[in-house]
Amino acid sequence: MNFRSLLSLPSIHVARLFIALMVTSVALVWCAASARAVSLIRDPDIEYALKMMSAPILNAAGLGGNVNILIVNDTSLNAFVIDANSIYIHSGMLAKLDTPEKLQAVIAHEAAHISNGHIARRMANLQSARSLAGFGLALALAAAAATGRGDLGFGLVAGSQSVAQRQFLAHSRAEEASADQSGIRYLASSGIDPSGAVEVHKMFVGQELLNVSRQDPYVRSHPLSRDRVRAMERFVTAYSGKSHPQPEMNYWYERARGKLTAFVNPPKWTLKRSSNSNYEDVRRMREAIAYHRMSDYSRAVSRIDDAIALRPNDAFYFELKGQIQLEARKFQAAVSAYRRAAELASTNALILGGLGRALLTVDRPKEALPLLEQARNLDFRDGRILRDLGLAYAKTGQNGMASLAVSERFALAGRLEDAEIHARRASGLLPRGSGPWRRAEDILIAAKRAAKK
Repeated sequence: MNFRSLLSLPSIHVARLFIALMVTSVALVWCAASARAVSLIRDPDIEYALKMMSAPILNAAGLGGNVNILIVNDTSLNAFVIDANSIYIHSGMLAKLDTPEKLQAVIAHEAAHISNGHIARRMANLQSARSLAGFGLALALAAAAATGRGDLGFGLVAGSQSVAQRQFLAHSRAEEASADQSGIRYLASSGIDPSGAVEVHKMFVGQELLNVSRQDPYVRSHPLSRDRVRAMERFVTAYSGKSHPQPEMNYWYERARGKLTAFVNPPKWTLKRSSNSNYEDVRRMREAIAYHRMSDYSRAVSRIDDAIALRPNDAFYFELKGQIQLEARKFQAAVSAYRRAAELASTNALILGGLGRALLTVDRPKEALPLLEQARNLDFRDGRILRDLGLAYAKTGQNGMASLAVSERFALAGRLEDAEIHARRASGLLPRGSGPWRRAEDILIAAKRAAKK
């Protein structure tokens, strides 16, 4: 992970990602210019932990492994979905909730919005309106979700037609009740104690009476009431007695939460509390992060080596070691650590991207290129991979592909004017009609549409 660009903290990667309301290649880029940006914390360890925790819930919801759980770099409490492919959880929510069951309840609720067709119907309703009111409401929804500021979102809504607004909000209240019931059913089907759902909602009861600026965003994006909590309590009672202990989930939750808090809190805070960890490898990992942030390289490597000794086939501990070594400018050592991580997790895009990045630091672009291409194909959301891919193409003399990678990185960040410049250059260098040429043309079309708006 790498927070350095935004928060001056090493080893956490924060990727700028623009919320889009459609999924086609042209619409994705076009909507990126219109909607607000969010910062995603991209870390293979945390994302894997969340995948492990969400897998039984997503299976119960009929979604399988098709949904990613992504962390938004925002300390406020919120979670949301805007498409059928991802569930977004604010880092503040992960840090605040103190049991895996509570986080799984949040995931189950958001998964219910997807499996119940709420996202598809919401977008269809907005698109069918074919009006400024519908379009403004869509952008308001994305802006509120992306920033965690319901006041901003509802401020935009206020400018659209009141009838459309009332219709959409009424639909949302019905969706919330439906998602509550479905989410609890998914938890019970997975053997997870559904009472965590009630506990999460009780955290927010009474906030409707607060000034909007003092409310957690979750209250504004998920309309709450005491009646709703009572209804959820009845749902939980109906499914009581079906849960069982989940020690593996306890481990992955402590690991994800422990890693996140080790990066976002001061190193002394982490070292003071590391002994509270229930798992020795997690304690060592957190200490490694703390010492790394204090620029104490020898202690950082010693602690992560301790964690690796406890879990010798853990790809993510090798990935963290590679990050520590790379940022300490121990480039050859970083290549070795990343290579071992890639051997253990050969299809993890973030790990493959890290190995490619390390190889570029020792001037081995030909080795880096296929790894970065594979990483890009597995996950297009990481701007670092696109940046490094562009560099690898340039170093191997593929200028057209280098320009395309740069263009896609700018498009991902919503900088369509810059994306257009490089897409035009790529279009002129790439074989006409080829797949990469069509990708460049898609960006040019999207840029032109955005300019007209």
